[in-house]
Amino acid sequence: MLIALGGASWGPLGPRDALGRLEATLSLIDRSKAMSGTTRSSAGLDTRRRQILYRSWHRGMREMDLIMGRFADAEIGELSEEDLDEFERLIEVTDRDLLGWITGEIETPSNYDTPLFKRLKAFHTHTSPIHS
Repeated sequence: MLIALGGASWGPLGPRDALGRLEATLSLIDRSKAMSGTTRSSAGLDTRRRQILYRSWHRGMREMDLIMGRFADAEIGELSEEDLDEFERLIEVTDRDLLGWITGEIETPSNYDTPLFKRLKAFHTHTSPIHS
């Protein structure tokens, strides 16, 4: 039996070895979900919302994954089509710029200072230290 998962192949393996490798791979997949930080399942979401949820958690800068991902987890099911358009537009902004706008270090351009952006920014207010 030849096993190939995720682009790796493990030559001929016996059934017991193949099962062990498969279980190890599935364990890694479960851990990668936990590492993303998401608390929401994409089950029941349409394709567009699933893609937005994924992209929110996989931006590049961990801080932005947490900001965009947590907002998406909480709001993705309730966003209107117009809100989804605007959220996708925000996803396209570079991490550095978007983080600067959210923290107030950089002035938010008027074409991005929308009601949805204000909801995103308000969603992430902190009244205590992050690492308490």
